[in-house]
Amino acid sequence: MQLLGKTELWIENIVLRDANLTEIGNAMADVLKLGREEIFVTDASENHVALDILRTEVEAENVYGKKNEILERLASIQGVSLTDSTMIHSEGILGFISLDEGTARDVLSRTDSMVSEIVGKLRMRCMVFPTGEEVRMNLIRDTNSPYIEERLEEEGYEVKIGPALKDDIDSIFGALNNALDEGYGLVITTGGVGAESKDRTVEALLRLDPTAATPYITKYHKGTGRHEKEGVRIAVGALGPSLFVALPGPNDEVRLGLKALISGLSRGLDKHDLALEIANALRSKYVGAHGLSGGA
Repeated sequence: MQLLGKTELWIENIVLRDANLTEIGNAMADVLKLGREEIFVTDASENHVALDILRTEVEAENVYGKKNEILERLASIQGVSLTDSTMIHSEGILGFISLDEGTARDVLSRTDSMVSEIVGKLRMRCMVFPTGEEVRMNLIRDTNSPYIEERLEEEGYEVKIGPALKDDIDSIFGALNNALDEGYGLVITTGGVGAESKDRTVEALLRLDPTAATPYITKYHKGTGRHEKEGVRIAVGALGPSLFVALPGPNDEVRLGLKALISGLSRGLDKHDLALEIANALRSKYVGAHGLSGGA
């Protein structure tokens, strides 16, 4: 839960007599499962203690309904006494500490259910980006995007086709990042994964997710002809609940790659296994049709 700048807690109507403020801060940190260095007492009087949390977010389950547990810990500290009117107060999310335990469990259960529903819907929203000047300038028809749209809609996805992207790392990265911000759970690009200098889709995806899986589907002798790079590779990255997949441009390869992608998604493969699934499907074409060597 984001604290949204409301990081202060007040314990009101508490009696202090030679109490150790560090012990009070430590007790609060332990109950809320915070590091002891992440909370400290900012003010104290004979019947009042103020604390500040040095974090911008907390786990809801560590906060909701924790009032009684906190008060029990405070009562065990030498020099601290509670009264019938002792209360814990905050102007923000931390105020949920005072929920009774039954209500807290109910709120957490409903929150988890809502989050699961939202994530489930997000994962079924797909954005498709073709790449390349030949597509942007309408020199060739984009047959990939309509095919991807049709197949994924058959699988229950809500699909949107985005604009054709320039062969440029910044442009592709910006489009991927915007799709993430707009709540697309699956983002697919086609083209720009080859060995030429203009091919920059994989590099853009790696900027978004430096741990993306990028297996080669075929390799060349670097520096021969227009081959600036070692070969053709695809990429699968993930950020939060969103998955990013960079496929080649030729339509027959998109069809092979998409079939493998759909199969892998249905089995819940992670990005590394999903990338291998797609790469293996595409390697069969390169090795079989061209006699070229595949590569991991």
